[in-house]
Amino acid sequence: MSARPHDGDFRARRRACLGGLGAFALAGAMPAAFAQQPSTTFPSRVVRIVPFGTAGGPIDVIARVYADKLQQRWGQSVIVEPKPGASGIIASDAVAKAPPDGHTVLFTLPLTHINNAILQAKLPYDPVKDFEPITQLASGGPMLVAPANAPYSNLKEFVAYAKAHPGMTYGTWGNGSQAHLMGELLKRQAGIELTHVAYKAEAAAHTDMIGGVLDFAWANPSTARVQSQAGKMKVLGIAGSRRVSTLPNVPTFAEQGFAGFDLDSWIGVYAPAKTPTAVIEQWNQALREITRMPEVQSRLIAFGFEPLGNTPAQFRASYQADFPRVAELIKAAGVTAE
Repeated sequence: MSARPHDGDFRARRRACLGGLGAFALAGAMPAAFAQQPSTTFPSRVVRIVPFGTAGGPIDVIARVYADKLQQRWGQSVIVEPKPGASGIIASDAVAKAPPDGHTVLFTLPLTHINNAILQAKLPYDPVKDFEPITQLASGGPMLVAPANAPYSNLKEFVAYAKAHPGMTYGTWGNGSQAHLMGELLKRQAGIELTHVAYKAEAAAHTDMIGGVLDFAWANPSTARVQSQAGKMKVLGIAGSRRVSTLPNVPTFAEQGFAGFDLDSWIGVYAPAKTPTAVIEQWNQALREITRMPEVQSRLIAFGFEPLGNTPAQFRASYQADFPRVAELIKAAGVTAE
């Protein structure tokens, strides 16, 4: 896990994905007159949202908030169908192969479309060519958490303890996830020996950490807040560009002297490739209007995310900007596919 990816393979995968990004940008620039138009009114049947992760996970919960609002708006059933496993590959592949009519969409994290594209030699889907971006609902960053009785309360103390106790274990919600990247970057930057353990969901990692199986873990801000208030864990820092309003006293990694941890995660919504432009626009308008609702913003903020709700073109631009940064971070952290 600590070995760097083979430089030739890494560069080849990066070139292939960057080439796809160029095609992605050109596709986004196509005049609407040339885009495929829907043959039927949308939605004409049950709409399915496939969220990243397991049922009850943060993306699943957020997806259900939007599903309720969409159902009220469209007068059509909107159901949430988690397809967990394989770092989001199963869920992404299911949506990529769904009929391109807008009735199936993916709510996901960068892991499925950026990290996996860099780490995996072969995916069953193309993260650029097989999807139409709809919007990024929100952005945020993961938090480093430890058991409540851990003998350290900030990153400086944690690093000192880790140096004296090599081989500490930590859990995340998947190999190649942002939490995994941050853990490996911390290991290299601080010169400490850590062992990564990948789980299908963060809740399982937290159960093992609280039970003494793991030394520490990563968490989304919502989980960190609830579990810290319950006295089950302590929060050492947030790997993001800013503090979060739900845990205002938790400093960022940068504030504690650790650079390079300011790459925010995001919740993105994708449809299958060749979904009609008019349907994409209908999805985008609905999701952006729902994201502006105070009660929805409150739920996103409670999970530690900053509400966004941008256009497909803005989503493309964000993706294109994030991809090379993540690629360099993966290489610097020495993360490989497991």
